[in-house]
Amino acid sequence: MRIYIESTIPSYVVARPARDLLQAARQQQIKDWWDLRRHKHELFTSQLVLDEIGVGELAMAQLRLQSLQAIPLLRLTDETKELARRILTSGLLPATADRDCTHIALASVYKMDILLSWNCRHIANAAIQARLRRLVESAGFCFPVICTPDELMESDDEKDI
Repeated sequence: MRIYIESTIPSYVVARPARDLLQAARQQQIKDWWDLRRHKHELFTSQLVLDEIGVGELAMAQLRLQSLQAIPLLRLTDETKELARRILTSGLLPATADRDCTHIALASVYKMDILLSWNCRHIANAAIQARLRRLVESAGFCFPVICTPDELMESDDEKDI
């Protein structure tokens, strides 16, 4: 599958172990997927992701950037900018979520099968996905499956299917 890697993924991959049990479980899930399953897919990201993960504590930012070093970048085009603008002006996401709209637009315009994210507020949010799908498809693009790493993990039973 063609998977767009959003900013939260490398952040979880290289994060220091969390004290919060839910956060720690999420970290372990993405690390397991990253180590064991990512090579089975075509991964893509964008300069926007690199910009987002390149800030903060220098050592951690460098680790995040290194984790995506070999992954091809999707270019921001006029089409992606226009679709991101349409998503933002639809009111489905708050005005402060312009980058999240751009991630969705990039994954849609480039026909990604999956947009992988731990951003459950604005991206991997089932409450808004049906409306986002209608908006993206009405603009003539394919809406990707948006999911979290735990939803993407295959069980041992499914490996050979």
